[in-house]
Amino acid sequence: MKTTLTVFLKEVRENLRDKRTVMSALLYGPLLGPVIFVMIMHTVLTRELDKADQPIKVPVIGAQYAPNLIDALRQQGFVPQPPVADPEAAVRNQDADIVLRIPEDFGKAWRQGETSQVELIYDSSQRDTDGSVDRVKRMLDAYVRHQGAMRLVARGLSPAMMVPVSIDERDQATPQSRAGQLFAMMPYFFVLTIFMGGMYLAIDLTAGERERQSLEPLFANPVPRWKVFLGKLSAICVFSLVSLVISVIGFGICGRFIPAERMGMVLDLGPSFAVRVLLMMLPLIILLASLQTLVAAFAKSYREAQTYLSVLMLVPALPSILLSAMPIKVANWMYAVPLLGQQVGITQLLRGGELGMQQIAMCFASGLVLAIVVALITAHVYRSERLAISV
Repeated sequence: MKTTLTVFLKEVRENLRDKRTVMSALLYGPLLGPVIFVMIMHTVLTRELDKADQPIKVPVIGAQYAPNLIDALRQQGFVPQPPVADPEAAVRNQDADIVLRIPEDFGKAWRQGETSQVELIYDSSQRDTDGSVDRVKRMLDAYVRHQGAMRLVARGLSPAMMVPVSIDERDQATPQSRAGQLFAMMPYFFVLTIFMGGMYLAIDLTAGERERQSLEPLFANPVPRWKVFLGKLSAICVFSLVSLVISVIGFGICGRFIPAERMGMVLDLGPSFAVRVLLMMLPLIILLASLQTLVAAFAKSYREAQTYLSVLMLVPALPSILLSAMPIKVANWMYAVPLLGQQVGITQLLRGGELGMQQIAMCFASGLVLAIVVALITAHVYRSERLAISV
């Protein structure tokens, strides 16, 4: 173990002097994700909440044909704006979120007790308009129900006749489960942090040294190759682990700035969440470090290894893409699948679901078994004499 420790300390010491490695592993990788993620979520949520609290301004065409309707909408926070010449173009060009058009025969149909029609012009492909459209629809729906009830009362009929079935909605979503749905991409940031934390170190300790022709004199020493590999792997794992810890702490701190409470959500990223995330992620540190070293071992130059590992970076994203695209019911067997188990487990933590030590142990054990297999394969590759040759 003395040889492994010597290699480990040497690699850690040398890479701590490399500003590129330190900035990538201990700054950009672990902190950029939480900062960007929280900034985006904070901006989006704050903007939506501010729009929901403010009166909604909507251009109205033909407001003079339905003064009672406009007055009723005003009481709900509706602020009519001057009409636009081309409402369709205004919506497409995002000059207006939504336009209300009232036809000239609205009053005539109303007086005759017929159905009066209004038009809502909007573009559903514009994501920023969803809140405004929903608010206007709710306002119009409230006005329609009220006026419909008044018509029945005027004819001596009970408004209850128009409601043969009463729907009692009971949403089982909790404040924390709603937050888990919104922050479902967070597990991928943790995996990406591990990957970025060890990537440049894995490239430099294998393909980089191979390109500099420094592996050959290292392998010429009368020590087992697996000890050299274990020392290098340990150095990569330490950088990845530190990167992950910084990222988890970063999310815990930055998460306090997200206005989740104003959205009726609870986001718990405290110490308990951090400890369980670290337990589930520990095997992935060894697994990804071994994979990176294995892939970098087949590259003849630093740049070539960067290309290979950039492609490999897409692999951890697959479980996140799968779970976001398909409504999969969580089952116990998922925790036994590396990467998928971590994605499901962290998502359950965010949603406030049940995640016992059995599920955490399954994540840990399955990931560790696969990590050992990949590490043994990489150690076998390290025995090859071609690894030290850069041509």
